[in-house]
Amino acid sequence: MNKLPMPGRLWLASDLHLGPETPATSEAFLAFLQAAAQEADALLLPGDLFDAWIGDDVIRAAPPWLAAVLDGLKQAGARLPLWLGRGNRDFLIGEELAQAVGARLLPDQALLGTDYGTVLLSHGDEYCTDDVAYQQFRAMVRNPQWQAQFLAQSIPQRLAMAAQARGESMAANQSKAAEIMDVNAQAVERAFLDSGVALMVHGHTHRPARHVMEIGGKRRERWVLPDWELDHAQPPRGGWMVLDRDGPAVYDVEPAKG
Repeated sequence: MNKLPMPGRLWLASDLHLGPETPATSEAFLAFLQAAAQEADALLLPGDLFDAWIGDDVIRAAPPWLAAVLDGLKQAGARLPLWLGRGNRDFLIGEELAQAVGARLLPDQALLGTDYGTVLLSHGDEYCTDDVAYQQFRAMVRNPQWQAQFLAQSIPQRLAMAAQARGESMAANQSKAAEIMDVNAQAVERAFLDSGVALMVHGHTHRPARHVMEIGGKRRERWVLPDWELDHAQPPRGGWMVLDRDGPAVYDVEPAKG
């Protein structure tokens, strides 16, 4: 893995799941982007920024909710380095979107050279190896041949396929034990040992927490980023990480008043 130099004050947010049915979450995210542009030295969004992403060509005739998000990203990308990662919902994010908003794409697993030390950043779904069915799906949809065939379909066809896949996934998750959808301890241990880092950051599981452990005779920390849900959850939730020379800290999103 190549190390990406990331000096200064980093802001990280994951699992926003933005879409046409998340106006409050989108509004909070746009406010977050404005704050990041003023206070951060770089902004990293490691996956599931969108609840579904059926291909970059949707930005050519973006619906209003998406146009607003793209404009916010573009304004932020003009002010500071902006990095987009691919999650399990938006794995089809590509260079066209990145270039349109002035962002760069994160590798699936990124080694960040921060003022606090080297940090391993990813979306996190690759560590959920106990969910065998999901890992099979992940391997299929990350295959370039599958992606080419999917992107060859019309936008309405892709939207219908994405909705069907989402429905099937939700139904399947109802019968899975919660532990299966969390990270696998051995997969996390391998990632720490292979990378040599003392700090890992990821999202995906919607289980924000700080986990401290000893692996390979060294103290390690695994921080899970919060997911955002300000439209349908009670109470609303969301948050982001600030990482600087003093280490990581997580802050809660304030729902918009109105």
